[in-house]
Amino acid sequence: MNHGPESLWDAIERIRNHDPRFRPEAYGFVMMALGLTVEGLPAERREDPDRRHLAGAELLDAIVVIARREFGAMAPTVFQEWGLLGAGDVGDLVFQLVETGQLKARPEDRREDFLGGTPLLQRLAEGHDLRVPDAPH
Repeated sequence: MNHGPESLWDAIERIRNHDPRFRPEAYGFVMMALGLTVEGLPAERREDPDRRHLAGAELLDAIVVIARREFGAMAPTVFQEWGLLGAGDVGDLVFQLVETGQLKARPEDRREDFLGGTPLLQRLAEGHDLRVPDAPH
């Protein structure tokens, strides 16, 4: 018996049963970042379903900004703990959510849209001095 659409957390559990690379928190964070980004769009773009769609690079940029704001210097560590080691991992996670019906993609959307540019962990660390100081001699 079908009781309606699958919940996000049920979809995440199903995904992780086949591919446990990413922690559940990573999926929740990406969904939260997507929601915040869409809410922040200008009204005329947000109200038009075609223009409201975010490209992979747009979503990745938003994820980096929100992660840096939320986690500060710990953002790279958090993402490593979640299994998100590179932008391609974010693309894989997003497309897992598309495949379960939690997100929608356009025919032209590709996992590769998340690739290119500065590596994810480096982007998350920008502006933070993450070097450990030398021990006193």
